[in-house]
Amino acid sequence: MDKKFLEKTKYVDYDDKDIRSLANMLKDFSKDEIDLIKITYEYVRDKIRHSWDYQDRRVTISASSVLSEGVGICWGKANLLAALLRANNIPAGFSYQRLALTDSPDSSFCIHALNTVYIQSLKKWIRLDARGNKEGVHAIFSLDEEHLAFPIKREGEKDYHDNHPFPDPNLMKTLEESDDMLDLYLHHLPDYLSYK
Repeated sequence: MDKKFLEKTKYVDYDDKDIRSLANMLKDFSKDEIDLIKITYEYVRDKIRHSWDYQDRRVTISASSVLSEGVGICWGKANLLAALLRANNIPAGFSYQRLALTDSPDSSFCIHALNTVYIQSLKKWIRLDARGNKEGVHAIFSLDEEHLAFPIKREGEKDYHDNHPFPDPNLMKTLEESDDMLDLYLHHLPDYLSYK
């Protein structure tokens, strides 16, 4: 397993005191590695609001900013989940999907982020989607069959089934250059990755 999946970075900044504190608390509440991964995932999925669902204009990027503001889009929530897991020495990365924004035939597309997690006791990677559940979206923790927020449903959509140690630079640059999350969501979501 590549040590990059445990690194602290600008966006996965698990040296932040609040991230460390939360990671320690979640560890104290867990009975083993798998339970720790599950409760950490459910914390980010359920306690951090999705910007679009709550019509929140604040732009959050790094794990620490997502935690302090309590809100983010999937890219930021993925940074936070990776940071909380890495703070507890659990390897975590990033995976992506290209999804249609609406059901309309002429819909534009966007990149959706989720996480990869290495379960050391099982010696395998799984993917988890901490986007946040709502009507029509029901992602859950599963060791065997994936239950992600969005299935691939139409031409033009793609599940990359990738695994990167760092968030996609193009997505992070898009967030860095934005000052209004709702405007970004409506008009500036990229539909391609920097990663090849």
